[in-house]
Amino acid sequence: MTTKQQVPPPETRWADELARLAEEPGARPPGWKMTPAAVVSFIVGNDRLKITRKFVGDVSLIERCVITLAGERALLLVGEPGTAKSMLSELLSVAICGTSGLTVQGSAGTTEDQLRYGWNYAQLLAQGPSEAALVDSPVLAAMRTGRVARIEEITRCLPEVQDGLVSVLSERRLVVPELGEYAVHAAPGFCVIATANLRDRGVTEMSAALKRRFNFEAVEPIDDADAEIALVAERTRQALIAAGAPETVDQVVVETLVTAFRDLRLGLSREGWSVEKPSTVLSTAEAVAISGSIALAGAFFPHARDGIRLIPGQLLGAVRKDDPDDGARLLAYWDSVVKRRAAEGNHTWAQLWDQRGVLQ
Repeated sequence: MTTKQQVPPPETRWADELARLAEEPGARPPGWKMTPAAVVSFIVGNDRLKITRKFVGDVSLIERCVITLAGERALLLVGEPGTAKSMLSELLSVAICGTSGLTVQGSAGTTEDQLRYGWNYAQLLAQGPSEAALVDSPVLAAMRTGRVARIEEITRCLPEVQDGLVSVLSERRLVVPELGEYAVHAAPGFCVIATANLRDRGVTEMSAALKRRFNFEAVEPIDDADAEIALVAERTRQALIAAGAPETVDQVVVETLVTAFRDLRLGLSREGWSVEKPSTVLSTAEAVAISGSIALAGAFFPHARDGIRLIPGQLLGAVRKDDPDDGARLLAYWDSVVKRRAAEGNHTWAQLWDQRGVLQ
C-alpha cells in the first residue's frame, strides 16, 4: 500500500520526468544521472521534452549553478527568505544524483557529528572504535557514493561545526583519527550545496577559509510580475486540490495580492509612487501562503467568498512578524497607494480602501 505524502520529495513527484531526462544523450560529469543541459531543462522546463517548469527565475543563474557543480566545486545559494533557495537546492541534487535526501539542517544545535560522522555507542563500548561502529553523516554518505550533500542554513551552524567542512571540500577526504590512518575519499560526483539567508548575516559568520571553498550565487526575488502572479495562482490551485476543495482560483485576488506584495517589497508602486518598505521580507512564498489561505477560506466558509475583503487582515499578519511598526507602514501604504488607486475608479482597490479599518 502506497502512503500518501503531504509534500512528496522531488524524486517521487517528478520520477517520470527524471527518467526521461536520464535517457537524453550527451556527455555528463562523472557520477551524474543526466547531462548538464538536461539538469537545466528539469529545473526551468522544456516544451519539446514535455518537462514542467519548477523554478521561476534567471536561467543563467541555473546554468552557473550547474557548471559550478559539474566542476565539483561547492555551491552556496544566498538570498532573502522565501526566494526558493532550498527548492533549487533540492532540484539540483535530485537531477544530478537521483536523491535530495542527504541533507543536514543547520541550526545552533547542529553538531560536528551531523556534518562529519558519529558512532554507534553500543557497538563502540562493546568492541571499541571500528569501521562497523562508524555512523555516516549525510555528508560522509555522499562522499562514499559520489552524490550531492545539502546543508540548509549553514550560517546558523556554530563556527567550529562549519569549519569541519574545510578539509572535506579542499582535500576531498575525511579522516577518522579514532581509526588510525583510516580515511574516506570522495567518489567522483560528490559535491555540496549549501543555503544561507541574507537576514541571518552576522548570526554566525563563515570563516574566510570556508568561503573560499564555495562559489556564491544570489537567488533574487522574481523580477517578472506576470510570472510571479502565474506562480502564485498555480500554487494556490495546488493548495485547493490538496485540501479537497474546488480548484477555482480567483485571479483578481491573486493579482491584487501580488501587486501589493511587489509594491511593498520594492518600495515603489507600479505607477512610480514612493512606498515605505516594511522591514519584513514579503517573499513570493509568503504570497503563496496568504493566497492559499484566502482561497481555502472562500472554499469552506460561504461568508468568506469575497477574497478581496480578506487581503488587508492577511497582509497585516504578514508584515508585523518582525517589527510591530510595520503595521503603521502598511497603513501608510493604504493611505497613499490604495487610496489613490481607489480615487482613480479602480473597483478592486476601492474595496480594499473600504477595509482600511481592519488595519487600525
